[in-house]
Amino acid sequence: MTTTTTPQILDGNAIAAAIQTEVTKDVQQLHLQGIRPGLTVVLVGNHPASEVYVRNKVKTSAALGIKSESITPPASVTTEEMLALIATLNAREDIDGILIQLPLPAHVDAKRLLEAVSPEKDVDGFHPVNVGRLQSGQPSLIPCTPAGIIQMLKRSGILISGQHAVVVGRSDIVGKPMAMLLLHENATVTICHSKTKDLAGFCRSADILVAAIGKAGIITPAMVRPGAVLVDVGMNRITSQEDFDRFFSGNSRREATFREKGSVLMGDIDPHAFALASYYTPVPGGVGPLTIAMLMANTVRAARLRRGLPV
Repeated sequence: MTTTTTPQILDGNAIAAAIQTEVTKDVQQLHLQGIRPGLTVVLVGNHPASEVYVRNKVKTSAALGIKSESITPPASVTTEEMLALIATLNAREDIDGILIQLPLPAHVDAKRLLEAVSPEKDVDGFHPVNVGRLQSGQPSLIPCTPAGIIQMLKRSGILISGQHAVVVGRSDIVGKPMAMLLLHENATVTICHSKTKDLAGFCRSADILVAAIGKAGIITPAMVRPGAVLVDVGMNRITSQEDFDRFFSGNSRREATFREKGSVLMGDIDPHAFALASYYTPVPGGVGPLTIAMLMANTVRAARLRRGLPV
């Protein structure tokens, strides 16, 4: 287990920038071969947070030399209309990646849509074919957030092989693929969730603790072993003064944000626990930036895999 005298911040912005630089070089090489990777993002209806995400994805794509477009069907769109749109996108040769921005309106069958996307263009890595390829260790498109976390750990020189990794959360988007990727890196993996008995005991045994359950501060300092690596995937908005005082009392920078906006973002790990860590990801600025960087990497990977080029 790697330990340091002072907890080290895992800077997601810096690592994401390095990945994007590499993606830009890959894109330039593909341009020389007459190939321009293409990404289409589909955003249904008006969802302010999703609109911000989509703008960032399209803007980043353009900056890296990836052809990008966003399609915005109205909130009234039906599942059948969406399936027809996806079929059209699947057939277009100029598109290498298709991303259906979640959440979708309640009347739209998200599962059917995600499974309708061609596995070769599934840059989110959610299609059952890609899930199966990930499990069996075949070349595939891997969910962006877990893939980004693995890149963060490796690029920071953090030992994974032989370590006990505890993943708190079992979602198809983060928890399950995170556990599988850690297993592929030869970690011993435990998956915990809302029904786990003695969650604190499992967490205290972790060399690497990944919190992805979506509940602010659920991982307390008492649940963290000194020297552990803490990876916080949670993104929760704190709006009450009571919660703010519990997690951020005395933090002048956060207090200024809370006064100005009426809320602050925090993860699933109580910030007081970071003092025990060898390395930790802040929220915001930790895992988040890596998700878009890995989406760009997945788009280039899809462009290569679709043409039989080495990845």
